[in-house]
Amino acid sequence: MGTHLSALRPVYVVGIGWHRYQPASDTPYPVLGLKAIRDALSDAHLIWEAVESSYVATARLGMAGGLAMLRHLGALGRPLVHIENASASGSAAFRHACIEVAAGISDVVLAVGVDKPGGSPRAASQAGLGSLVGGAVVPFTHFALLTNAYVQKHGVSPRDIALVAVKNHRNGARNENAQRRQERTLEEVLASRPVSGTLTSLQCTPTGEGAAAVIIASAEGIRRHGLDAGRAIRVAASAANSEWADAGDNHDQAITQAAMAAALDEAQITPGQLDVVELHDAFSIEELQYTEGAGICPPGHFIPLLKEGAFDIGGQCAISASGGLIAMGHPIGPTGIGQIGEITQQLRGEAGARQHKDARVGLAHMVGVGAVCYVHVLSR
Repeated sequence: MGTHLSALRPVYVVGIGWHRYQPASDTPYPVLGLKAIRDALSDAHLIWEAVESSYVATARLGMAGGLAMLRHLGALGRPLVHIENASASGSAAFRHACIEVAAGISDVVLAVGVDKPGGSPRAASQAGLGSLVGGAVVPFTHFALLTNAYVQKHGVSPRDIALVAVKNHRNGARNENAQRRQERTLEEVLASRPVSGTLTSLQCTPTGEGAAAVIIASAEGIRRHGLDAGRAIRVAASAANSEWADAGDNHDQAITQAAMAAALDEAQITPGQLDVVELHDAFSIEELQYTEGAGICPPGHFIPLLKEGAFDIGGQCAISASGGLIAMGHPIGPTGIGQIGEITQQLRGEAGARQHKDARVGLAHMVGVGAVCYVHVLSR
């Protein structure tokens, strides 16, 4: 095994920013990204010239999107890396920015995600390999089938699964950066447009556009630039993996369980010590699978605990306090970075109406097309 991030020099999140996630518009993507970057620099009390390296996460913009965006801040001739890793693009950019700082290569690094709908199809569609199912099992069908399997195995109902969306829409209504900012009743969630099986549109993430940015710094960077160390949030662990041949029918859950176990072990904490968790809940059933996979609750126990309020803001562990992908939205490139921003706000005690009391440890999790998984643990 290689060296853990935690074995290198400490890494901290010192600045966060967003452009609100929103439906597709005529706004050029540099405007989205620059809003997030400038807000992150302002939050950190840093100038652009202090940033030594940049990682730009996109999934739908095409080649070298960061060039046309960052030049508006000033062309400095410094390293620039573009990262595409499906839904986990932002998480991958964040991980590599942390590695650069932890390794001592740089002291202040930007990770920014920005995306707009459109762009190229998945590369797999051009791989020259046929599929036995073709387009019959698209993501929402896959997760509708997983919903049915969970309902049958654990003796719950589709109405119970929809309660996840009710919680997350309630959280999203308190989030100024969320794409969906309206509380929804259980009846509204169930009566929304059918998508596949028992999944309805309000149980699925919306597509849209937006941006999120974070500034990562070393202790030396914090000291040299006179930053507020009291608002710096430690990156305690970073884990990443990809699917393996015998992972079973649900690669997302298998790789999630392994990555979460690795991250928690690196951070030397137990699942019960997590205060806030941001999950890849593109579909309501995913929150159940990943919460149980992380060991936050035993298999089949999620719904009873959800009904008790255990996963609400102020409960045992605030899950998807941002609104999650279901309400916050999922512009793809920014999503994983936005999760880091949410947890940073929570651990600083700056989340306002969404604040989870006494939050000290948070976990962010993203998967990318069932093939890759990233998990980060942050601590105050």
